[in-house]
Amino acid sequence: MSSALHTSNITSLPLLARGKVRDNYAVGTDRILMVASDRLSAFDVIMGEPIPGKGELLTKMALFWFGRLGNICRNHLTGELPETVVTPAEVPQVQGRSMLVQRLRPIPVEAVVRGYLAGSGWSEYKASQSVCGVPLPPGLKNASKLPAPIFTPAAKAATGHDENITYARMVEMIGPDLAAQIQDLSLRIYQEAADFALTKGLIIADTKFEFGLDANDELVLMDEVLTPDSSRYWPVEGYQAAFDAGQNPPSYDKQFVRDWLEQVKVDGKPWDKTPPAPHLPQEVIAKTAAKYREALDRLTG
Repeated sequence: MSSALHTSNITSLPLLARGKVRDNYAVGTDRILMVASDRLSAFDVIMGEPIPGKGELLTKMALFWFGRLGNICRNHLTGELPETVVTPAEVPQVQGRSMLVQRLRPIPVEAVVRGYLAGSGWSEYKASQSVCGVPLPPGLKNASKLPAPIFTPAAKAATGHDENITYARMVEMIGPDLAAQIQDLSLRIYQEAADFALTKGLIIADTKFEFGLDANDELVLMDEVLTPDSSRYWPVEGYQAAFDAGQNPPSYDKQFVRDWLEQVKVDGKPWDKTPPAPHLPQEVIAKTAAKYREALDRLTG
């Protein structure tokens, strides 16, 4: 693994945006160079310390899934090497951690699929016995497997938290045809990925997909796909005991950092989830890096 990259600094291409994790650069008018940094965000706040190797792991995992799911949906990969669009001096910043992709018109809705009740879905269920307007049976518990996967969209926020919305609101935003196509594709991709992950001893509890439209208004899967940053991965072997105890199952995502942040004190008080983030101890950084690595090794090993 190369040394940790907190922020890329590619000066040969125009910077389009710095997201929570990715730095995006324009390559002409039709392509984007996406560089996955080692930044980690939790509760929509970027941590001050990077997780070494995280960007490379995320990229490998996304490429693995794009390769496996191409039979269901087109994706934004161009197939060209990212190293070919930067200067020789900039190659170390992109090697192993970047994708050269089509420039698309992003759909302003995140396509969230849940196979299990967790996170904001569990909170919403407790309040209304539904998630994003989808009614669910009574008596479910935290981390319950749902009778069938459900599609629960979220509106993308320019800043702060994405907002869970109903399918009807999604139809208002992007129209019935596109909404139906995204829902159908998302459920199919999730089911195929979840079935495969189970053969590797992993549960994909939930995930989010992003789609864009190309010049012909064709739907294309974009951004990252099925990484621990965008999905909740649980090992099969720890699930039942945690579920029976009413706890969050152990996970291969940011939950380890979130749990630590929930109990850390800042000036004697719980952290209020606004910047600056508390300083992450070396042990938390190392354990988080190990979680991401184990998820990739189990999937691809």
